[in-house]
Amino acid sequence: QVQLVESGGGLVQAGGSLRLSCAASGTSLRINTMGWYRQVPGKQREVVAAITGGGSPNYADSVKGRFTMSRDSAKNTVHLQMNSLKPEDTAIYYCNARLFADDYWGQGTQVTVSS
Repeated sequence: QVQLVESGGGLVQAGGSLRLSCAASGTSLRINTMGWYRQVPGKQREVVAAITGGGSPNYADSVKGRFTMSRDSAKNTVHLQMNSLKPEDTAIYYCNARLFADDYWGQGTQVTVSS
């Protein structure tokens, strides 16, 4: 069973930056796909960024050029550097890990961007 723990959310003014981190535990296997999703009340959870294998991250159009995802594969850890934050980035951000056919989720961390 994979456990994911996120950290780094908080309140920031528009134009500011935050860095989210996610550490996976409970497996000695290298997790192939890890990603960040976000959700606001009343809307579906949407992908923000994801990395598969040793490839480059893929980003949602809404965050391209502002967010950067990185991973430490040896530690099954990922980060999301969020710059030039906008009020519309306000959401609960979730870390996701896919191991074989199973999806695992963190508890979520709140990001609030004030205008």
